[in-house]
Amino acid sequence: MVPQLDPTIGSSPQLSPELDPMAESRCADVGADAMGAFFNEELSFPPVHANFASSQEQLIRFSKNVHDNVHGNIYLDPVRYVTLNNLVSYLGKKKREAIGVTHLVYPGAVHSRFEHSLGVYWLAGAAIQKLKQNQGLELGIDNFDIQTVKLAGLLHDVGHGPFSHLFEREFLPRVVSGCKWSHEQMSLKMVDHIVDEHHIDVDFEMIKKVKEMIVASSELTLPKGTREKHFLYDIVANGRNGIDVDKFDYIVRDSRACGLGCNFEFQRLMETMRVLDDEICYRAKEYLTVHKLFYTRADLYRTIYTHPKVKAIELMVVDALLKANDFLEISSSIEDPSDYWKLDDSIIKTIEIAPNQELKESRDLILRIRRRNLYQVKLWQFCNEYTVPKENLEHFKDVTPQDIVCSQKNGGAILKEEDVAVSNVRIDLARGRHNPLESINFFKDYESKEKFPIPDNRISHLLPACYQDMIVRVYSKKPELVGAISEAFENFQLKTYGIKAQVHETPEKKKRRL
Repeated sequence: MVPQLDPTIGSSPQLSPELDPMAESRCADVGADAMGAFFNEELSFPPVHANFASSQEQLIRFSKNVHDNVHGNIYLDPVRYVTLNNLVSYLGKKKREAIGVTHLVYPGAVHSRFEHSLGVYWLAGAAIQKLKQNQGLELGIDNFDIQTVKLAGLLHDVGHGPFSHLFEREFLPRVVSGCKWSHEQMSLKMVDHIVDEHHIDVDFEMIKKVKEMIVASSELTLPKGTREKHFLYDIVANGRNGIDVDKFDYIVRDSRACGLGCNFEFQRLMETMRVLDDEICYRAKEYLTVHKLFYTRADLYRTIYTHPKVKAIELMVVDALLKANDFLEISSSIEDPSDYWKLDDSIIKTIEIAPNQELKESRDLILRIRRRNLYQVKLWQFCNEYTVPKENLEHFKDVTPQDIVCSQKNGGAILKEEDVAVSNVRIDLARGRHNPLESINFFKDYESKEKFPIPDNRISHLLPACYQDMIVRVYSKKPELVGAISEAFENFQLKTYGIKAQVHETPEKKKRRL
C-alpha cells in the first residue's frame, strides 16, 4: 500500500545507540537536531542476506520500525538496516543539508538529508511494490529488483557536501580550477567506501545496479546491459522525464518544513503508473497532476531555495568558506571518501569557534550571519534584481561583478569587483527552457497497450508558454556603496537590454544610507 501523508504525526526524535558505533557522541546530534524520526527497538530480525524476502508480513515482522514525520511508519528490512547502521555515520550528522541554509530564513526547515534518504527509500519500495502488484508477472520483478531499488533510494544522496548544492556549484568552482566534481560522482565512491569499510555482505551485482540508478538522471549515466529492466531506473533518479520518488519526497518534506501548503499528490501518480514498453508511464487523466509536480518544484525554488535572503546568506557562507579554505584545506578532501565523509555543515561551527587569526575574516562573516545583519548597515545590502527578458534567455550569459563595475559612470565612489556580489538564479520546470511534459508518455486506460505524449494545447490554454526564469540579483558588500552599485546595475541593464528590467528599484533611503 502506498504510504499516505499524515499531518498529525510529530513525535520527539530519538535514535537508537546501537545504530552508530559513536552512539553516545553522535546520537543526540542526529536524533535531537536532525532526524524528525525515531526508531522502534522492539523488533528483531535474522541475519542479513541480499535475497531476503520482502513480503509485507516479513517486512513488518523482521524489520526495524522508523517513524517519519512525513510518511509515518517506515520499515527497514535487514540489508537496509545494516546499510543504515553505517549510513548514519555519513548522512546522520549532516544537519539541514536537505535545503541548505534555508533554515536561517525559514526556521522550521531544519530536517536533514538523512531523513530525506529514508523517505526516498520508503517511496522507492512503495513504487516498485505497486508495479509488482499490478504487473509483476509481466515485468519479471523479483526480490533482487526490489532490494536494489530501495537501496538506491537510501544511498542516492550520500555524496552531497556541506550545505547541499552550494558546495559543488558555488564553492568548489572558485577553489578548484576546471572542477568537474559532482555529488553524484562522489556518491558512487561513497557507496563503495561504505561497503568496503564496514564489510557489508551485499551482492556485487546489486551494488553495481544501485550505482547505475543513483546517476541515472545525471551526466554520469552509466551504460546498462541490453537485457536490463530499464523501467527500474525511472524510480529513484529518472533521467528520461524527471518524475521520480526523489522529487516526491523533497517536495512534500520541504513544503511541510517551511510551513507552505502542498497540493501536489504524489500518491495519485504512484497508484496509477504502469510500465509500457519498458518505461513507466502515467494515466492520461493525470496530466495536470504531473504538471503540478513540476510547477510545485519551481514554486519551491522561487519561494524558498532562491529567496533573496537565502541567496544573500549563501553568498556569505561561500565567502567564509573561501577565506578559510587555505587554512582548513576544505577542498582537499573531495577525492578521498575516508576524508570526505567527515566534511559537513559543522565546518561553519569549526570556523566560528577557532581562535586562529587565519580564520578571523571567516569568523566575522559568520558572526554577521548569526546577528542577522544581512540587509542593515553592516555587510550585505540587497540592491536590485531583475528577470531576464524572455527573448534574451537563449543566449544569456551569467552576469558578473566585473559587468557591474564596468557599467559605472565617471564620478562618485570607485567600485571594485570585490565590493559586488551577483547571484544568477535559474528557475525552471526541471528541463531548462523546454516543457518537461514533452518527454513524458501517457496511456489512455488500464486496458491500453500503447503509450503516447500529450501536447499542451490538448489540455489547457492556461499552461505556461515559457518554462524558465532567469533572475539576476546584485548585492553590495559595503553599505556606503549601495547607491553607486544600484546606479551601475541600472546602467548595465540599459546597456544590455535598452531598458531597466527590474520592477522594484533600491529605495532611495537605502541608497542614501550613511
